[in-house]
Amino acid sequence: MTRINTNVPSLLGQRVLGQNNAALTKSLERLSTGLRINRGADDPAGLIASQNLRAEKSAIGAAIGNAERADQVVNIAEGGLNEVSDLLTTLQGLVTTTANDAGLSQEEKLANQLQIDSILQTIDRVASATSFQGTKLLNGTFDYDTTDVSAQVNSFKVNGAKLGFGDTLDVEVAVIGSAAVGGFLLEFGGGAVDLTSAGATFVIEVAGALGSRELNFASGTTTATIVSTINSVTEVTGVEASLSGTDVRLTSVNRGSDEFVSVKVVNDGGAAGNGVTALDDGNEATASGSATAWNALINGVTDNGKDVEAFINGQKATTKGTVARVNTDFLDVEIDLEFDTGNPSAGQVGAFTAFTITGGGADFQLGGHVDIASKVSLGVQNVAVRGIGKVTENASSFTLSDLASGKNLNVVDGDYSVAQKAVEQAIRDVSSMRGRLGAFQQNVIGATIRSLGVSLENTAAAESVIRDADFASETASLTRNQILAASAGQILTIANQSPQSALQLLG
Repeated sequence: MTRINTNVPSLLGQRVLGQNNAALTKSLERLSTGLRINRGADDPAGLIASQNLRAEKSAIGAAIGNAERADQVVNIAEGGLNEVSDLLTTLQGLVTTTANDAGLSQEEKLANQLQIDSILQTIDRVASATSFQGTKLLNGTFDYDTTDVSAQVNSFKVNGAKLGFGDTLDVEVAVIGSAAVGGFLLEFGGGAVDLTSAGATFVIEVAGALGSRELNFASGTTTATIVSTINSVTEVTGVEASLSGTDVRLTSVNRGSDEFVSVKVVNDGGAAGNGVTALDDGNEATASGSATAWNALINGVTDNGKDVEAFINGQKATTKGTVARVNTDFLDVEIDLEFDTGNPSAGQVGAFTAFTITGGGADFQLGGHVDIASKVSLGVQNVAVRGIGKVTENASSFTLSDLASGKNLNVVDGDYSVAQKAVEQAIRDVSSMRGRLGAFQQNVIGATIRSLGVSLENTAAAESVIRDADFASETASLTRNQILAASAGQILTIANQSPQSALQLLG
């Protein structure tokens, strides 16, 4: 059947040619852009997935940049702390040198004090000058703000705390066991040593965490004299004595399981009296149990102290002496619970709010999602001389600033021993801060950068699979579409010529 008004083969050829040209255009577009998805119509679901992955990739890349910036901030802070550490080492040597009192002239002492003053001023200058883009790093800017400190807290340090926007955090402490000193009650049956052996001496060895001393007492020596003698070597033994009625009470200077008191009778001299009774950890103002006779103590007896036992915000605290610490992702605090230096046991059993953290700290966004889980918080305390080296001696508190001229710990006419303790504590303070910053760099920043790098790689790969064009496949499609388009064009030409055969029928 031959018709000329409607050329169906031509229409078919036009439709197929249009389809082939559209496929050819798509192949050319994909090969020219390198993308399989150029618009939503190409793959609606794929476009949504790839856009989400692109957003994640951008956030991860920004988090890597944040981590690298945090590393730079810590590097600058570490540089300042390193200089302060070197200055403190020099200061330690100057204090020790000047303590050689008889070997130095007054002029030499004054010269050493001038050096100490210069070092203290330099430490303050380093603390105020160490900055990142104008933000001070070592002057307490990044320390935490706290309020409502309980009277049961002697001192505390906030090393890290995550706070939401506008939030505060109560630090709750539950003490289940007080810190205790080690100690004994020396019972002489009266107010003096009573020896039955004529011309004999009563010889005991008293030992503590710092060392030991052997002490000799004649018959008739009063317990007050014994107390005075034992206290004269407290700095060597770490054991102090006090009168308890007519008896002598020995205790370790500090509290904790590392502290102890040991008493050994070298020669009892026929001493009369009850002997030695260990103090009761539950109530260290008194002794418990029966006394061990003097002549039975040739091998000595030892009583250890006890660390405080506590929970902080529901976490079991790591304790040493009176200090309790928790270190979690959300809270890193260190609290000294020696709330009453006159109390032989420290850390009153019970629950209380130690203090409230209201803000502060250095916050670093080290994750792609801006939430509290991806935030890392770090506290950097003030390293000025008034903020480090805090020690307590005879109920008086001192810091490194007290080594300056005219202060109580100056090396011209001050207390060398306490001065050195302040310097040693300052060295520990700075070293502890450097250790925390170093751990933050190595274990937090370093691990975060490596982890985010892997995440960025995998996210980019996933996005590429969805959105990028496969050139091998698209090249094959281009060749196929080119051939089909050319073929369709040729067929359309033939289809358009077919109706002309109707002229032959007309003769």
